Amino acid sequence: MEKLKSLALVAGGAFVGVVSTLFLLKLLPRRISNQCNKKAIELNDTTIKCGVDLGNGNRGMDGLNLLADEIVSEQLTRNIQFFGLDSQEKVTASYVVVIGLGGVGSHAASMLMRSGVGKLLLVDFDQVSLSSLNRHAVATRADVGIPKAECLKRHFSSIFPECQVDAKVLLYDVSTEEEILSGNPDFVLDCIDNIDTKVALLAACVRRGLKVLSATGAGARADPTRIRVADLRESTNDPLSRAVRHRLRKDHGIEGGIPVVFSLEKPKAKLLPFRGPSGEEDNPSDYQIVPGFRVRIIPVLGTIPAIFGQVMASYVVTQLAGLDVQTEPVVNLDVDHYQTLLQRLIEHEESLYGTDMQVQVDVEEVRYIVKELWHGRSARELSAKDVGRGMWRSVNELMLVRWDQAKPASVSNLVLLKFKEADEHEQRSLDGIKENEPEFFNRVTSMLKRAEQDFGL
Repeated sequence: MEKLKSLALVAGGAFVGVVSTLFLLKLLPRRISNQCNKKAIELNDTTIKCGVDLGNGNRGMDGLNLLADEIVSEQLTRNIQFFGLDSQEKVTASYVVVIGLGGVGSHAASMLMRSGVGKLLLVDFDQVSLSSLNRHAVATRADVGIPKAECLKRHFSSIFPECQVDAKVLLYDVSTEEEILSGNPDFVLDCIDNIDTKVALLAACVRRGLKVLSATGAGARADPTRIRVADLRESTNDPLSRAVRHRLRKDHGIEGGIPVVFSLEKPKAKLLPFRGPSGEEDNPSDYQIVPGFRVRIIPVLGTIPAIFGQVMASYVVTQLAGLDVQTEPVVNLDVDHYQTLLQRLIEHEESLYGTDMQVQVDVEEVRYIVKELWHGRSARELSAKDVGRGMWRSVNELMLVRWDQAKPASVSNLVLLKFKEADEHEQRSLDGIKENEPEFFNRVTSMLKRAEQDFGL
């Protein structure tokens, strides 16, 4: 009898919960409509576009703070707690374009939507295939054969219907550039795996002054701990980024300045041979639907493109929210390199001051200074010139010296410079540097303040 009573209570509670949820969802469009009307009255004839289509329309609420809605604010509670209300409002007021909606792009778009981005444009010319289900964020077998853009839009409408989602079944090229990139998006995500299209998109974003984040090759890799975000110039072990870097420099004069998500891991597999309908190896170009797009297959472990997409979404959302996140620098040095730099510092201190008593760092702190603060290059270099093995060789001409010679050689008073730069620095005063090179002075002092904060000095 007691068990029956307990079961009855549980069932009754579940029923009340379901009824309450359905009531709230039914009430939502009416409540939002009332908010729009009230807002329009307060603004005295100022036109505000406002509307929610809980079905396929998926129009969202243009011009109205989404977080004013109780259900939306509850859905985004954890984000609001993390960023703060003002910063989350920046996210919900943002417009992001995602181009390429496969394993990487679908996860990036999905997490942007779940993070509360208020407006999304999803672009892909391709359809969901059965073989893409091992890595796609939301597609099911029922979605096979429909455009990837429409697939995502349909699923998103049931998760965050207030988000304004537009889907375009388009191939990005010169003829569609205006249609896709107009509207002043706050961020563009390049999740394309074709070199020609990727180069054209990145060049257009640079030309238009749009913030863009690009994904490089996620296929044939298995180690999630090697995924990084860095400037395109610093990406290594990736044939796609190498080709894109070359084309951007050669065709558009773009040397870098584009952040990319890439893996330090060398690909573990190569393109598989293409086989025609007969099962025999055939010429892939004879089967291309779109000229220039590969037909051969890259083996893909579904987890890696998914993580690439999540990394992209996290990077973009924190940027939109104004949260300062210091990405891990790509510095290919080992303990011996840091030990060499420490020994070089000690010998220099003994030569200059007659003692090494003012050296207040060990090899771990040298590692922090070299890697985290100066990214393995001279403090005077704004961007990487040496990557991979080139960085190893560059250490041979670098040394740590005091920024302020009146203070000890501590973690918050050491800069990494080339030998000649170090000699010149020690012949100048900080006041002289501040007067003649204010940008350099401010950049270095800002980094040294970061060291003070990180070490609680």
